[in-house]
Amino acid sequence: MGFWWRPLSMLASVLLVALILWLASGAVTALVFLTGIQALVMLRRLWQEYRLSRWLENPDEVTPPDAMGTWGDIFYRLEKLQRRQRDSRSELTNALEQFEHAAQAVPDGMVILNGSDQIDWCNPASRKYMGLDCERDRGQFIRYLLRQAHFIEFLDAADYSRRLVCKSPVNREITLSLQLVPFGEAKKLLVARDITELERVDAIRRDFIANVSHELRTPLTVVGGFVETLADAPMLPASETRRYFDLMLDNTRRMQHLLDDLLTLSRLESDDHSLKDEEVNVPELARALAAEAGSLSGGRHRIGLDIASDANLRGSLQEIRSALGNLVSNAVRYTPDGGGITLSWRQQNDEGVFAVTDTGEGIAAEHIPRLTERFYRVDRSRSRETGGTGLGLAIVKHVLTRHGAHLNIQSTPGKGSTFSAVFPASRLVVSQPSATVIPFPAQEQAVG
Repeated sequence: MGFWWRPLSMLASVLLVALILWLASGAVTALVFLTGIQALVMLRRLWQEYRLSRWLENPDEVTPPDAMGTWGDIFYRLEKLQRRQRDSRSELTNALEQFEHAAQAVPDGMVILNGSDQIDWCNPASRKYMGLDCERDRGQFIRYLLRQAHFIEFLDAADYSRRLVCKSPVNREITLSLQLVPFGEAKKLLVARDITELERVDAIRRDFIANVSHELRTPLTVVGGFVETLADAPMLPASETRRYFDLMLDNTRRMQHLLDDLLTLSRLESDDHSLKDEEVNVPELARALAAEAGSLSGGRHRIGLDIASDANLRGSLQEIRSALGNLVSNAVRYTPDGGGITLSWRQQNDEGVFAVTDTGEGIAAEHIPRLTERFYRVDRSRSRETGGTGLGLAIVKHVLTRHGAHLNIQSTPGKGSTFSAVFPASRLVVSQPSATVIPFPAQEQAVG
């Protein structure tokens, strides 16, 4: 009854006035009165309809009409509905903007395709991975832009459970994983993810397993062969039996060294293995390593020691000794007899530098970036002959990284190499500088 009371009360009032006029002045006067009222109502209705039409055509520019009575209620309710619609539209616009910003920030390439495989939208990452541009390529058929046969086959198959692994058409160094996701009315979302690092890690894993298997297979074959020989011929001469046992012992030690290095790498890479913070006396450690180098060399090399700084290091003594010891043992292992090896410790540009210089055969430039990879060897046969596991420099890299340091390698084929462990100034414990230089001694006076 809320709507009808006003028009009904108005109609009753008009009829009452018309009845009074009829009784007082006759039917003609009452009819003229009713006709006039009808004309006013129609004119007012036309005027309000005009105002309503004008407002609805430009709701954001024209002020909402203001009126009395029923039309006032209509205008008020329409204005309220319009405000509600405007708020909903604003919320939807904000949500769409947030979605678009989020989609643009996603590191994966994203392309929305319609039912005809035309591009409706794509994010900035799709330019990096597929060379697409949202403004330029909107409405283009993606099969005309990405013409690789395997991609066309993947697109036509529309197998949403399948992933396509391929090289980026923009950068062949990037490996992509492509997947189609259906949504909406016959639309598809093409997602391109960079899996270059995952592929590299997987390749390293495969190589690692293959290398470990290969490294263990050779000594196991040797040991197994000698055991079979001894089992089949127990009455071998003592000299020959001794030689077999020596060879088995050497190969057993080789396997033990390999396992020790693998365990060391595993421990260094473990998140649970915290770095100790102790003061390492580097000059004293350098002297000890020089003595070990002399013992390992057995008089075959000239060992020199150059201590130009009394600075110590903050870090793990065990790890630093292991890393620097690997540098020293490598120098002894790969330097020909009669060559020279120098261990040095100095401060340079506020950094601590422990360097091992040898006069060996040197390393070609193309091998240097890969020397710290596991099991990477410049000369595999020679490395095995000298007892190397192929993990020494990988251990050095991990230890230095944990201490915020880095390995610098300088080498000239035919002239020798210098491996420098460069520690940051934050790791140095500086004292008064001094200089102690021990030049190459004669071969028969080698340290150790």
